[in-house]
Amino acid sequence: MSREFELCPGRRVGGEQPCFIIAEIGQNHQGDLAIAKRMIRMAKDCGADCAKFQKSELEYKFNKKALERPYTSEHSWGKTYGEHKRHLEFSHDQYRDLKKYAEEIGIFFTASGMDEMAVEFLHELDVPFFKVGSGDTNNFPYLEKTAKKGRPMVISSGMQSMNTMHKVYQIVKPINPNFCFLQCTSAYPLQPEDVNLRVISAYQSAFPDIPIGYSGHETGIAISVAAVAMGAKVVERHVTLDKTWKGSDHQASLEPNELAELVKAIRTVEKAMGSPVKQLLPCEMACNEKLGKSVVAKVTIPEGAVLTLDMLTVKVGEPKGFPPEAIFDLVGQKVKKNIEEDETITEQAVENHVKNVKC
Repeated sequence: MSREFELCPGRRVGGEQPCFIIAEIGQNHQGDLAIAKRMIRMAKDCGADCAKFQKSELEYKFNKKALERPYTSEHSWGKTYGEHKRHLEFSHDQYRDLKKYAEEIGIFFTASGMDEMAVEFLHELDVPFFKVGSGDTNNFPYLEKTAKKGRPMVISSGMQSMNTMHKVYQIVKPINPNFCFLQCTSAYPLQPEDVNLRVISAYQSAFPDIPIGYSGHETGIAISVAAVAMGAKVVERHVTLDKTWKGSDHQASLEPNELAELVKAIRTVEKAMGSPVKQLLPCEMACNEKLGKSVVAKVTIPEGAVLTLDMLTVKVGEPKGFPPEAIFDLVGQKVKKNIEEDETITEQAVENHVKNVKC
C-alpha cells in the first residue's frame, strides 16, 4: 500500500484515503476572469477537490522565435503564438483574485507552473501543492528546484518512458518525499487504445512507497473510473463549460454534468472496493435464509444407519439443516433417528456430529 501524505491542508492522499479529484481548468477560461470564476464554482459544485490552472511566464517558457511564429489555427486568439498565449495568461493579481475566490467558496486552488519563474510565483502565492505538467517531467533542473521548495508535488508522465520516471523518482525522492506520479498520455482527445491503464499497476510495483494516480485526456468518464478501481489515488481531468468553445483542450474536457457524474462514480467505486475478506455478510442473510440450500435425505434413512453419499442430496430445505459444504463430512456418520425421504438432515438427527470450524 502506498504511503500517505498531506497534499492540501487537512487532505491526505494515498493509502486508504479517498481519491483526490482535480478539475483541470487549464486555459479553458478563454482568458476571461469571470469565466474562470464560474469554472471554479462549477468544480466546487460538482464535488471536485481542487480547481487547477496553468501558469506561465511566457518569456521563460518560450524563446522569442516560438512566440513570434504565426499561429493560424482555428483556436488562435492572436496572429502569433505569443499573442495567443498572452490572451490566455492571467496576471499575478488575477491569480491572487482567483485563489481568494476559491478559498471563499471552499475548494483547493493550484496551478501547473509551466516554467521555473512560474513556480516561483506559485510558491509566493502559497498554493498547497505544485503540479508538474508532462512537458516538464524530464526537465530535471526544473524538478530539482521545484522539489526544493518543499511543497507536495503531483507529477504527470505523458511523453515519458519508465526509465525517465525512475530518474525522476531518484531526483525528487531524496529532496521531497511528498509526491506522486500520474499515468498520462499526452494526446487530445485520447483514444482508449492509447490510455494504457496497466501502467498504473507498473508504477505501483516500481514505486510502492508513493501514491499513483491518473491524468486523463479521453472523452467520457469510464476510463477514469476504471483507473480508480485499479488504485489511482489522484485523478485529474480537464473541464469546460462548453465543449464547442474555441480552444484545443475543450473537446477532451468534461462538461459540468460529466464532471458531477465522474465524482459520483468515483465515490461509488470507492465504496464498492470494500474489504478483501470473503465472508457471509449481514446483507446476504435474507437471501441465504430464503434460498440457501441444505443437505436433505435422498432416500428414507433408518435409525442407526451409517450415512453414505448416495443417501444424501442438496436442496432448499425447510427447516434449515447442514449446509451443502458439510455433505462430505456427514458421510460415515450414524443417524440416531429415522429420517424420511426429502427431509432435512439436522444436527439433532446425527450422532456425535462435530461441525468443522472454518478459520
